[in-house]
Amino acid sequence: MLKIVVDTNVVVSALLKPGSKPELVLMSLFDEEHKICQLCLSDEILTEYQRVLGYGRFREYLDQNKVRRFLSQLEKRSARMTPRVPVDVLKDDPSDNKFLECSLEAKADFLITGNIKHFPFRKFHDTRVVTPTKFLEIITELLFE
Repeated sequence: MLKIVVDTNVVVSALLKPGSKPELVLMSLFDEEHKICQLCLSDEILTEYQRVLGYGRFREYLDQNKVRRFLSQLEKRSARMTPRVPVDVLKDDPSDNKFLECSLEAKADFLITGNIKHFPFRKFHDTRVVTPTKFLEIITELLFE
């Protein structure tokens, strides 16, 4: 099973755009038949998901009860990580370092982000940094090998 860390922008896009590639990435977490991947979450990442999805600009588009239920399901299906090694490699947006810390702790296979420019490298230790499109290509290949 692949271990993944998902940037907040992917979660937001998934909820705002049904049928989108970010939504397909998140739906792969709920695939009981194939059990392709498991989400790795830290408290800090979950808090950011909750905070961002509660922003006023999203409140008018997203039913907050559905958001809470979705995040609860996501949390139940995730592996919780408590990063032990602080990371300070992203200088332009240091708050994104939490995703690298979680990836490092989980020994994640992939960090999935829609903001690839925020992560100026394609690999961090053993974790590949990919877009939702690239991740879907990878898991499609795995399913049909």
